[in-house]
Amino acid sequence: MPEQIMVTTGAMGAVAATCRLMVRPGERVAVESPSYANVLQLMREAGARLVPVAMADRLAGWDIPAWRQVLGAAAPRMAYVVADFHNPTGALATDEQRRGLVDAARAAGTVLIADETMTELRLDDDVELPRPVSAFDPAGSTVITVGSASKSFWAGLRIGWVRAAPDVIRSLVAARAYADLGTPVIEQLAVAWLLNTGGWEEAIEVRRANARDNRDALVAAVRRHLPDWEFTVPHGGLTLWARTGGLSGSRIAEAGARLGVRVPSGPRFGVDGAFEGYVRLPFTVAGAVADKAAERLAAAADLVATGATVEAETPRTWVA
Repeated sequence: MPEQIMVTTGAMGAVAATCRLMVRPGERVAVESPSYANVLQLMREAGARLVPVAMADRLAGWDIPAWRQVLGAAAPRMAYVVADFHNPTGALATDEQRRGLVDAARAAGTVLIADETMTELRLDDDVELPRPVSAFDPAGSTVITVGSASKSFWAGLRIGWVRAAPDVIRSLVAARAYADLGTPVIEQLAVAWLLNTGGWEEAIEVRRANARDNRDALVAAVRRHLPDWEFTVPHGGLTLWARTGGLSGSRIAEAGARLGVRVPSGPRFGVDGAFEGYVRLPFTVAGAVADKAAERLAAAADLVATGATVEAETPRTWVA
């Protein structure tokens, strides 16, 4: 229903508006560990006290007993989850995990923010998407859903949304007036055109095919050049979460930047410096470029392992 929706400037605008309404400085917010780096920083700047809940290894995802324990003990005002092809791990929550998250949040009196930014990016056709997190909250009293067109289509299409109970939407609209007043109309019309003409599904299929090719090329290249790195190939999303064989992800990222390949290190996705032994690799390139990126990452890892230094060449091409 229209009264349940507020259009925002990307999903970040949706999360920012919700934080502004729900979280006062010093209040607790539960987050997955690891979680999306930009949202973590947004919440820090809002003054939130982040309470991490560990994700299980190998895309097993959400440890529901741990969520019950943390939410029950910390009683956070809000919790933030990415249940569909989690950023950065790529994990996909099961129906049982989604039900457990909603039940745990409801019991603790916690508002659960479900970020559906990656929902459309299912890359393997044999994987069936579970029901939305909000399906387990029929009364609409616990779950607020946010989403965006930018990951599904193009990063420059900064149209996002919040779906919540009508009274929450009214409060969000009022609170938003102090921030950005509204979202650009031309971009909204572009998304409306995609929805109304069938272009949405057509564009999504193109995006999925591109991301699938990029994922497969990246996985093959990393396995070829960095055989000691450990990861589980996700069925969707846009990122690979890789364990760096005991080396510092921060130092690899720094050395990689000097060699012309730019990747974010694990601690950006954690609370209090966690995940030093990881990097996040995006599905942005394929073919020879993916192979060159992995080759440069391997060179960066060798530099870190040997303690050597490198000076950047000028000019230098960046590979994301």
